Amino acid sequence: MAILPNDQLASFLVKNKLVEEKAMADAVAYATGSNILLEDAVLEKGLLSDEKLGQALAVYFKMPFINLTKVAIPQDVIDLIPDRVMRRQKAVAFARDVNGVKVAIADPKNLEVLQLVAKKTGQKVLPHLATIADIQSTLRIYQGDLQKIVDNLIAEDIGKSPESMLEDPPVAKIVDAVIEVAYQDRASDIHIEPEETNSLVRLRIDGVLQDVMRVPKKLHDRMITRIKVLSNLRTDEHLAAQDGKMRARLEEENLDIRVSIVPIADGEKAVLRLLSSRSRQYTLQDLGMLPVDLDKLTRAFSKSYGAILSTGPTGSGKTTTIYAILKIINTREKNITTIEDPVEYRIKGANQIQVNSKTNLTFANGLRSVLRQDPNVIFVGEIRDNETAGIAVNAALTGHLVLSTLHTNDAATAIPRLIDMKVEPFLVASTVTVILAQRLVRQICPECKYSLEATAEELTKSFPVELLKENLGSKAKYTIYKGKGCKLCRMSGYQGRVGLFEVLEVDKEIRKLITERNDADVIAKAAAKAGMKTIIADGFAKIATGVTTVEEVVRVTKAEFI
Repeated sequence: MAILPNDQLASFLVKNKLVEEKAMADAVAYATGSNILLEDAVLEKGLLSDEKLGQALAVYFKMPFINLTKVAIPQDVIDLIPDRVMRRQKAVAFARDVNGVKVAIADPKNLEVLQLVAKKTGQKVLPHLATIADIQSTLRIYQGDLQKIVDNLIAEDIGKSPESMLEDPPVAKIVDAVIEVAYQDRASDIHIEPEETNSLVRLRIDGVLQDVMRVPKKLHDRMITRIKVLSNLRTDEHLAAQDGKMRARLEEENLDIRVSIVPIADGEKAVLRLLSSRSRQYTLQDLGMLPVDLDKLTRAFSKSYGAILSTGPTGSGKTTTIYAILKIINTREKNITTIEDPVEYRIKGANQIQVNSKTNLTFANGLRSVLRQDPNVIFVGEIRDNETAGIAVNAALTGHLVLSTLHTNDAATAIPRLIDMKVEPFLVASTVTVILAQRLVRQICPECKYSLEATAEELTKSFPVELLKENLGSKAKYTIYKGKGCKLCRMSGYQGRVGLFEVLEVDKEIRKLITERNDADVIAKAAAKAGMKTIIADGFAKIATGVTTVEEVVRVTKAEFI
């Protein structure tokens, strides 16, 4: 439900010069065409940050604004509102004193929860405005430990012996609890792994697997059976791999989940990929792109033709970056068609095609058909072969904006890779406008971040001396940052991920080098001379500003300087 009607919100933001009139008109059209709230469209288009929009709404409603991430909330205060009510009503009690109880709400018109707190405490309620994202993040910090939740579920029938509890456990509730906690922790995957005596549940959070729970081995098969039933898989098949889909109905959204079950030595292992709509709510700014690189990219996707390539290894966020671009250029005047394998996230207003080898619907065949569908923008999930590369380049040459991904280690290497795919150098030079290379690093948790000094000698154990001096200067000591570990980050010291980017803009000089068939090193040096910041240089910049740690940059870039 909208906090403000679209016309009122648009008028207020433009009047207060928070958003330009033209940009707001585009956002309104996008919101209307995609059937989403205007506040969501403003965030998706990157016109305002989540916090800036929250502050603006607080001014409109004449309410104090609160950033809950900067507040330590006593447990007895947060317990004033039941957990399910907090999630449903998007409200958190965060402070209590002689003046009353302070409650953060996402909807200023929500009086129900305020009355509930007033009745429960007998005190005056002081409402504050907070963003939905901030409230959800806070709820994650104070949610119960999954192991304790499941242990309580197993033992919930008082009077049953431990043996009978194992024979008839509340398996459905356990599976639901695992999915709920994984979603709240922003996990991308759930691993349910059989061991010799236990079943281990692990969550992939920010790209790293973390152990979160163990349950008795006797529960494992029942959990797998429950997942099979929800995914419409064969429950009597235990020796073959099976793939399926299921849907979980959560307070926040109906969550699509891709399921893979394979037999291993100790039983069947299940991996659940959570396809949350929150995963596509990133803007280019959220991804960590520098303003100068963002300008290069904006110039490229503002054109009605040409090719934009995103490169990097598997899991480096290439598709997420492309989606962020598509959200910006997605208007009702444009026909956007995508060819993906698989289609994991729906883009409102776009025509998305699923690659299907059984029907010979390959990237190449699909792309050939798409060109007959009068497209303005084409997204090819991956350029895998010569045929797809040729068709994509020709599409970019004939007045289409083509976006795609390639598996190369850096931006410059994408050019000889295309030439190796039998694309003529002059065609590459004429069509490719920007090439991005990226990696993902974990961000330091804002709740437990601290600074420390590291000597040059210590840092040279991680990076070559010349690299250190080039990017951080020649010093005896450097200020770096780490995370201590807290509830928010599950004691990991990290919360969320951000990209390390290099953006190669194909200018006149680069085109000449491509046409002359120069190798990637020559092209990279020319791009660096023109101002391109490498992935490693971007990593050093994010170390210096406290965005990430030395260890994270080393983890994702070590291969570049070995």
